Amino acid sequence: MTPEEGLRRFWGYDDFKPLQREAVQAALAGRDCLVVLPTGGGKSLCYQLPAAIGRGLVLVVSPLIALMDDQVAAAREAGLAADALHSNLDAARRADAYRRLARGETALLYVSPERLMMEGLLEDASARLVLVAVDEAHCVSHWGHEFRPEYRKLADVLERLPKAARMALTATATPEVQEDVCSQLKLRHPARFVGHPDRPNLIYRAFQRRDQLAQILEVARRNPGAGGIVYAQTRKDVERIAGGLKRAGVSCAPYHAGLPAEERRRTQDDFVNERLDVAVATIAFGMGIDRPGVRYVVHANTPRSVEHYQQESGRAGRDGASAECVLLFAASDLAAHRALALKDGPLAPERRQAIERQLREIGRYAVSPVCRHRLLAEHFGASYQGDSMRQGVPGCGACDVCLGETRSLAPEEALLTAKKILSAAWRARGRFGAGYVVNLLLGKADERMKRNGHDALQVFGLLKEAGEQAVRSWTDQLIVQGFLEVAEEGDYPLLRITEAGQALCRDEGTVRLGAPAPQAPRSRKKAKVSGRSVAQGQALDEELFDRLRRLRRQIAETLGVPPYVVFHDSALAEMAALKPGTLEALREVKGVGDRKLERYGAAFLEAMRGSGLNIQQSGSPQSLNPLKVET
Repeated sequence: MTPEEGLRRFWGYDDFKPLQREAVQAALAGRDCLVVLPTGGGKSLCYQLPAAIGRGLVLVVSPLIALMDDQVAAAREAGLAADALHSNLDAARRADAYRRLARGETALLYVSPERLMMEGLLEDASARLVLVAVDEAHCVSHWGHEFRPEYRKLADVLERLPKAARMALTATATPEVQEDVCSQLKLRHPARFVGHPDRPNLIYRAFQRRDQLAQILEVARRNPGAGGIVYAQTRKDVERIAGGLKRAGVSCAPYHAGLPAEERRRTQDDFVNERLDVAVATIAFGMGIDRPGVRYVVHANTPRSVEHYQQESGRAGRDGASAECVLLFAASDLAAHRALALKDGPLAPERRQAIERQLREIGRYAVSPVCRHRLLAEHFGASYQGDSMRQGVPGCGACDVCLGETRSLAPEEALLTAKKILSAAWRARGRFGAGYVVNLLLGKADERMKRNGHDALQVFGLLKEAGEQAVRSWTDQLIVQGFLEVAEEGDYPLLRITEAGQALCRDEGTVRLGAPAPQAPRSRKKAKVSGRSVAQGQALDEELFDRLRRLRRQIAETLGVPPYVVFHDSALAEMAALKPGTLEALREVKGVGDRKLERYGAAFLEAMRGSGLNIQQSGSPQSLNPLKVET
């Protein structure tokens, strides 16, 4: 069976996504390779397809225990003999998996790094092993955003499997991290398949945080009833934001490590199974989430790095439809990340250097009045050739800068504004915090300011007309650009001018400042589901689409799997547009493979004919074939 035949038979697609075919061919040829594809780019197919077409056992090393069972369920639904071995399995399921592996029945095996180190596994697997795929491979690098020491031990394991090809996969890796991954995993003359990191279906917005809950609610109300994730920095923030959203009528639940395990499991299950619209969470949530139809991701606080942001925001729009990613920035977030990193003691110099660089870069992304798509692409070493005019809007047409929601100050205006703020910080002599300096510039004198005589300074009220939001934003932007610094002294963070700031006051250097545009348009591209239905110009029957979604949920609940394991929204949308009337016609819908056609085809045809449906299970979820349809 050729890769093209396997793609069609098991997954129901005629065409590969960029670089998938090349990665599959390299694996089948026994060649090591590095695969860097953005979220939604189809990394998993690069190692699943070699397993599907019967070339031997494929071993997948993944740290995402929460996701493994869903990945196994999805692989089995496509027709693959898949299993997982990790610490969350009960004894009976683990024994069954080992038994199938020993009998040579397993084609695709997911394992956690810790399980891979255990004695006995490699002996059972090595004879048939043709490929070892290391997912989330950036975890092996000190320069990566999720360094995991146990990943450094994988190279020793791989050395004991010299005949198996090696595939390292990740969605987020700078050129430096790519080199480190190849080195640490000892890839042998690897082929490199590095996709473009840009996600054109995502709308990126980065704003100064002012009224956090109101800003989050604004996003939720733009997407009523849609799936969304809100990331916050602390457990307290999570509880506060979730409570506020609930009071506003948003279907949501909190998720953080301080909650009981059962409550966390229920929240994750409800979100994945579309019984819950919004999860408000610390970053502990999401690494095991594969809900394709997430329409927005909001970072209520600044993430730790651009890599974290790319990965976390990338959980939106995995189905290819339009989605938005909003970052609410404050310079204090960066200080909090720095303090947290040092909480457990001094860091190795290279690790501290990496963290400082990551904080500078995410701050620069958040405040620079430059196309967000361009900034992200260039961070990962790719050039950005965005449309010069998309939907009548210059630039990418899909970020706050190019949509006119954030404007860039003219160079002369930016320099003059920066000098005013730097002068105020200088006059305060580094003895006060950012809030004090902002009030000084706004002309807001309290008793302390009057007592210090600062209400008589020339800088008092110098930026009164600009407004508090703009002055706070510009101050943060000068901190990120290194013209100001926040120094911890005692219990108070103090704002001080740096040598670079003093040089800028002497007209040595350049500065960029952005500000919210007056009456920002808040325009948004109309969401559409990617698929052949759009290409063929067929109108989507929304009523039928909703009916198919209800049927899918009923089947998923019967099987105990997430809805996307049955069919993605893109497949349902194509059905609702083309309305196939026979199994042969339904087979032409993208995402309908042979096994799914056999298991679900009759039920979905009945739904498209308008029948009321009641799906009953015949046997266990594994043996569900066919579905009994009662009308």
